[in-house]
Amino acid sequence: MALWGNNDNLNNAGTVSLNYATRVVTGTGTTFGAAGAGHTEAQVGDIIRFGHRDATDAGISTYFGDAVIISIASATSLTIGSTAGLKTGMGSTVFTISQCPKSTITDSNYSQRNSDKDTFVYGVSADGQAAAAGTQYEEGVGWVGITTYNDNSGNLRVKKEILVAMSGISTGNRPAFPGQK
Repeated sequence: MALWGNNDNLNNAGTVSLNYATRVVTGTGTTFGAAGAGHTEAQVGDIIRFGHRDATDAGISTYFGDAVIISIASATSLTIGSTAGLKTGMGSTVFTISQCPKSTITDSNYSQRNSDKDTFVYGVSADGQAAAAGTQYEEGVGWVGITTYNDNSGNLRVKKEILVAMSGISTGNRPAFPGQK
């Protein structure tokens, strides 16, 4: 099981709900662990990202956080390693599957329990880098941690950290890197 991969948006059809006590994720219309050409479905070791990171057409933006998949029982049931970095109160929600660095799941800087700032790890492709050129989100290619917050004067601040520099990353543009919005 690798520490990271090169895909930031594997197949994510359906919705999921989480039992916080057992850490079991139950899917509706999902295909967890399905075999196919290449790594296109959720597999053990991948990251499941719960909720909408970007606002939807209806203006909904509820992101609950990330967790590592430690086992898959069926196409509609998997278990995550921990709920430590997740917000509570999740009902049935959408999800994405990522191969972002697993170290970010246990890094409190990227926990969704931080309410004073917005943090997220993005897979940034060459196209994403080009789209963000000249903006405050300009960054290199690879796995990039972005933290945004307002300073004491109300100015937007953006901190960027390249966690893994790599080429050949595939993003699917969901969620969109901030410079692409």
